[in-house]
Amino acid sequence: MAKTKWVVDAAHSSIDFSVKHMMVAKTKGTFQKFDAAVEADPADLTTANIEFTIDVSSIDTRNGDRDAHLRSADFFDVEKNPSLTFKSTKIVKTGADEYDVTGDLTMHGVTRSETFAITFEGQGTNPWGAEVVGFSGKGTINRSDYNLTYNAALETGGVLIGDKITVSLEIEASKEA
Repeated sequence: MAKTKWVVDAAHSSIDFSVKHMMVAKTKGTFQKFDAAVEADPADLTTANIEFTIDVSSIDTRNGDRDAHLRSADFFDVEKNPSLTFKSTKIVKTGADEYDVTGDLTMHGVTRSETFAITFEGQGTNPWGAEVVGFSGKGTINRSDYNLTYNAALETGGVLIGDKITVSLEIEASKEA
């Protein structure tokens, strides 16, 4: 199959994250608003072009006060940095339906190369006749690499917020008409 444009179905997709809190637990969140441009042959993702744009103000950790703090200058500073973007630069097949997708991640005004492990979950036809594909993915980034360094020391030692952020993706997309 040749490369095809795919439209991400936001209602059946998610971009989630987790971070260590108080050195003992994980806090999870999601971004409610994002868009993607995907041009790919599902049979061979090594030739794909993948771009994501996330509306950082759509961050949701199920706590309004925390979300407001994350939008502030202490963290994402959405007034100056409203979007987080990812653009693929290299895709390597690592196994059956498994890929390492490397690309330029821009967050908080800093661009760095990051790699995410992506699994092609399958392809089918939805009840309305549209061809759909599914992908899942995971990766870890260090928030300090993006100048997201706000933290607080704990009385018992350690810090309030971990540096490593685990990012999880679940993407469903339909073939562009």
